[in-house]
Amino acid sequence: LYNPVDTEIFRPADRREETSDTITLLLAGSHWSLYRPRIALEVLSLLYQRKRNVRLKIAGRFCWEKSSGKAEQQVRALAKRYGVEEMVEYIGSYTQQEALTLLQQSSILLHTKYNDPCPRLVVEAMACGLPVVYSATGGVPELVGGEAGVGVDGPIDWEHDHPPDPEELSHAVERVIANLEQYSQAARSRAVQKFDVAYWLDRHKETFIALQRS
Repeated sequence: LYNPVDTEIFRPADRREETSDTITLLLAGSHWSLYRPRIALEVLSLLYQRKRNVRLKIAGRFCWEKSSGKAEQQVRALAKRYGVEEMVEYIGSYTQQEALTLLQQSSILLHTKYNDPCPRLVVEAMACGLPVVYSATGGVPELVGGEAGVGVDGPIDWEHDHPPDPEELSHAVERVIANLEQYSQAARSRAVQKFDVAYWLDRHKETFIALQRS
């Protein structure tokens, strides 16, 4: 069973108050390696160079340094180097309740982690109608399927990380942008059909009843 999501709570906003055609990319979760935000910033830079109207939100803890402040300084320095510091918003740590608003106010989940096994973040994003652009490694391709986002292939390796290629990710983002509403509807539909918590609870109930009878 995959990590579930309560699709009655995690759902698209009733009404999106968008005042522009800006696309908001979201990088979220606990960032244990610098490559995760670095790749996202490179993607943002490439899209900016191609005149795409995009912004990036980075949410979650920076964990590769003992000091999260020092780690954030490294990320901000990279954003300045890539010329995108004005297009990045830093959210920091967030609660489960805050995650809902964060997802509902974003357009696309940019998931740069290599070999992620079964991230709850991905199914929560899909439940909120966010397509996923991601490293097509680990368990994420099983979650997203072929219609709820676009993945970038990576090698199979259990010893080393292989960050996804920023150029390929940027083109994947553009593919999603070109059919954003279609991808959004597919993401929501897949989350409801395959990952809703009600199904997860029913399957556990069946298992425990079977164990009691054995």
